[in-house]
Amino acid sequence: QVQLVESGGGLVQAGGSLRLSCAASGRTFSNYYMGWFRQAPGKEREFVASIKWSGGSTAYADSVRGRFTISRDNAKNAGYLQMNSLKPEDTAVYYCAALFITSRRWDYWGQGTQVTVSL
Repeated sequence: QVQLVESGGGLVQAGGSLRLSCAASGRTFSNYYMGWFRQAPGKEREFVASIKWSGGSTAYADSVRGRFTISRDNAKNAGYLQMNSLKPEDTAVYYCAALFITSRRWDYWGQGTQVTVSL
């Protein structure tokens, strides 16, 4: 059974940093992408960043490019989202997800972790 478990969320002041982690288990993820999404109150879930598990190619939403960095650790079967220069508009529940390389939609989701950025 595939499980994705996020951690690392919390409350931080604007300009601060947080590092989110996503522990993945239940299968080998070499043929997957790992992604981060977020959902703010009253808004739809939006894409934040993704990384190809094998090879490491990355993609970012324009709103976070240059501030957030996605990475993964193959040995630990874990993904990370380093978030710097946080803004109040980054406040949301952050989810990690896994997409098989030939899938058309994200196959697995974590339960989410809250990130709150105060002024």
